[in-house]
Amino acid sequence: MARATRQNRKPAITVTRTDSERLWRLADTFAERNPAVAEELLAELDRAKVVEDGRLPANVVRMGSSLRFTSDLGEDRHVTLVFPGEADIAEGKVSILTPIGVALIGLSAGQSINWTARDGRTHRLTVESVEAPASERAASYA
Repeated sequence: MARATRQNRKPAITVTRTDSERLWRLADTFAERNPAVAEELLAELDRAKVVEDGRLPANVVRMGSSLRFTSDLGEDRHVTLVFPGEADIAEGKVSILTPIGVALIGLSAGQSINWTARDGRTHRLTVESVEAPASERAASYA
C-alpha cells in the first residue's frame, strides 16, 4: 500500500519566473475554453518552486525544452514542450495546454509522474533526458 501512495505522490517541480508568469496568464486566458487542462496547469504552477531565470538546472523541463520520456504504454518519445501556437505533433512539438504537456513542465530527468489522458485513463511517464531550449544552448556558447 505504501508503494501505491508513493507512486501517486507528485514529484517536486521547478519553473523559471518567466515561465511561471507566462503560464499563469496562458492558463487564465484558456480557462473558459479548456477548463480541465487550465485548472491542472494552475495546480502545477501553484505547487512549483519558482527560481530566477538562468538558475534552473539544465536537466529540468521548461518551455522550449527538448526531452525524451518513456511511459507505461511502452512509448519512448522525443518531444519539445511548446506554447499552443507552436504545437505540431507530427514534429514532436507538444503544447503545454495538453494533459501530457502539463505533466512534463518542471520535471527533472529521472522523475516520474502520473497523468490523466483526455479519455480519463491514468498513465505514468518518466523523463529520461532533457535538453535546454535552443536559445539557451546558443547563449551559453556566445
